[in-house]
Amino acid sequence: MKNILVAVTGASPQVLTETLYGLHTQGKAFPDEMYVITTQDSKEMLMDGLYTRGHLQALYDEYQLPAVKFDESHIWVIEDEDGNLLHDAKREEDQSVMADFITRKVAWLTEQDDCVIHASIAGGRKTMAFYMGYAMSLLGREQDTLSHVFVNDEFEFVRDFYFPTLKDNWITGKKPGETLNTKDAEITFAEIPFVRMRKSLSNDLIGQIDQASFSKTVAKMNAANQKLSVKVSMNAKTLSVLGIDIKLTPKEIAFYQWLLQQPNRSILADRVFTDNKQHSINYLDIYTQVGDDPRVLTGTFGIENTIAWKEGDIAMLKTMEVEFIQPIRSSVNSKLKNALPIDVLEKVKIQSKKQKGIATYWIEPELILICD
Repeated sequence: MKNILVAVTGASPQVLTETLYGLHTQGKAFPDEMYVITTQDSKEMLMDGLYTRGHLQALYDEYQLPAVKFDESHIWVIEDEDGNLLHDAKREEDQSVMADFITRKVAWLTEQDDCVIHASIAGGRKTMAFYMGYAMSLLGREQDTLSHVFVNDEFEFVRDFYFPTLKDNWITGKKPGETLNTKDAEITFAEIPFVRMRKSLSNDLIGQIDQASFSKTVAKMNAANQKLSVKVSMNAKTLSVLGIDIKLTPKEIAFYQWLLQQPNRSILADRVFTDNKQHSINYLDIYTQVGDDPRVLTGTFGIENTIAWKEGDIAMLKTMEVEFIQPIRSSVNSKLKNALPIDVLEKVKIQSKKQKGIATYWIEPELILICD
């Protein structure tokens, strides 16, 4: 059986050499092959520390270790479905990309019958570590393991420290004028027990994980144990379905909430509807709680600004047109589609039907609404 180490890293590539050191000193199976999941910015630090400055080879030489199969092709830079690389994973939208990528890579590794996976969550952003741990819990097999490594405080985040040495080796510490002897460093290697859910998943679901998003996988699992409901949070501007929070714009969240408040959660966008300014008033009552975009207030509804709205200046108020409704429906449904399995999507999305040129829009009345 081939032993494979897979790790997430960020600004501290040292976690790789520290993990290899921990596996060796704890008598664990030493990896034959290694993969790293990281961002584009962190890859440069990884290559510099391990190869340009030679710390990986130095570890092998210091402890007479066999070289692990590991080259640049084993460094997986997180990318979205369009192939765009993540540079630092700081943005909110990066988190779902990161989750999808890590889950798919762990799915691919655990599909190989001839290997044992050891996953490290010691590096990377906290969300990266969480997604790695979750993916292992979801897909890890009996033979697979998970670990973390710690180094004593004075050596943590020290640029030139990569592993404890057998002989004296003095490096610059974190404090001005401070020097540290890497021989004195202590690495704590902690193997982490985790719940293995793989056997409780259907083969169909496991087979779909490589194509499905992280959120869709979570939703599918939660769907088996929860009644379908939607929570509308105006403060967070999210729809929450089966444990998945789906971020919407103020215009979108206000429209979804407004539609839920209509009789039977439905509107018939005929001439009577588009001539009735009360619909605009009711919508703006909700929208102005969370948004003040001039394109909505002035461009769509003819309101100068939120101050004018609050003062009741609605002389120039425009009615709600289908040209306003349809793009919102499309954008909301697109975000729901990206986050939810198709069978859940169909019960949560904004439905529409056109007859004789007149559109009806609705949200399924059976959907349970949870108030924020």
